[in-house]
Amino acid sequence: MVLAVVRSSRTEIVDLHQERCRIKVKGAPVDGEANAELTNFLAKTFGVSKSQVSLKQGQTSRQKSFLLRGIDAGQATELLDGILSRKAR
Repeated sequence: MVLAVVRSSRTEIVDLHQERCRIKVKGAPVDGEANAELTNFLAKTFGVSKSQVSLKQGQTSRQKSFLLRGIDAGQATELLDGILSRKAR
C-alpha cells in the first residue's frame, strides 16, 4: 500500500507510515497526473517497466494499492529497506 502526498517539490519515498509506504509525489492530483508520476517512479525505483506497474485501488484516493509484476515481494522489500536505511543516515 502507498500513501501519496501530492504537490511535493519532488517525488521520493519518505518512510513507512502505519504499514504504508509514504511517497511524496511532485504531480498534482488532476487528470491522473499524480498517479502517472507515481507509476513512473515505482517502475524506475523497482527496476521494472511502466507496463508492469498497475494501480489496483485508490484512483482518486491518497491511499493506493499497486501491483508490481516482474519482481517478487522479497526483492521489493529488500529494495525498499535499502532506500529507507539510506534516508535514515
